[in-house]
Amino acid sequence: MRVAILAHEKFPDRAKTALGVLRYADYEAVAVLDRETAGQRVNDFVSDVQDAPIRESMADLEADEVDALLIGIAPIGGGFEESWRVDVRTALERGCDVISGLHYFLDEDEEFVQLAAENDCELRDVRKPSDDLTVSQGVANEVDAEVILTVGTDCSVGKMTVSMELARDAREAGYDAAVIPTGQTGIMIEGWGNPIDRVVSDFTAGAVEEMILEKGDEHDYLFVEGQGSIVHPAYSAVTCGILHGAMADKLVLCHDAGREVVHGYESFPLPDLSTYIDLYESLAAPVADSEIVAGALNTSDLEDDEARKAADEYADAIDVPATDVVRFDSETVLDALL
Repeated sequence: MRVAILAHEKFPDRAKTALGVLRYADYEAVAVLDRETAGQRVNDFVSDVQDAPIRESMADLEADEVDALLIGIAPIGGGFEESWRVDVRTALERGCDVISGLHYFLDEDEEFVQLAAENDCELRDVRKPSDDLTVSQGVANEVDAEVILTVGTDCSVGKMTVSMELARDAREAGYDAAVIPTGQTGIMIEGWGNPIDRVVSDFTAGAVEEMILEKGDEHDYLFVEGQGSIVHPAYSAVTCGILHGAMADKLVLCHDAGREVVHGYESFPLPDLSTYIDLYESLAAPVADSEIVAGALNTSDLEDDEARKAADEYADAIDVPATDVVRFDSETVLDALL
């Protein structure tokens, strides 16, 4: 499928859905839409993802060169910004599907619903959960697969990226591994999943368990995409739901190099790195003997020499093997996990 990816004013640093799709999905990216960087190319900013021109709007693209518009950003709270409406409208008028991971559902927007019907195209709200979810039964640990969950020191530190990288590297090394997608980006990449941060609180653990039961006897390793952080003042609830629902065997602690305060809640400092070991393992303990056995550090803002040093210091701080799995070889981390 040929897609245009909307990322206005956020590309690349605050467009993690766009980057995830460009890095891992099977879509052909025709363009990224960003009013601030229009005229440049994706690889001018990020070199290790699919390249594409950056355009100002859907109107700058030929009507027949795009199959779908994909919204590649999600502000805090997942709302829809009215400045995007013209691009969504243009896409629908041209018969393009629109794929969204927002909490704002496009298929409940009267204008978009009418345009989609008139032009025979689809509104796909991937963050809309199934209607038949229920509470956890506490049985995820009964599957044959080893369950590995990425957890974070904060939100937006790379849990989805680490899950995708490790699963891909494991498959390349000959292991039978799959990803359990729990957020909008993972769902867009994998084509299935439960959007855990949209699920009714009582059902979050059950929604994760359901996916593990579906895949757990088909694969040897399941990499569960983590969400949020247990210390985040807004997102800790979804983190706990995934932790208990997954009943993971092993955890990978993800961190963003240099991050000292909670993203979006800068009055809250992050705890010392070493405290996260006890926080996550103690919280998991009543339902599973989950153990942090590896770490992953996002060093995208550092130069190579600084990144190597930061990864080594991170490994020392949490006392387990750790690296930047995108930038460097993931072998030491995979050895700890597999």
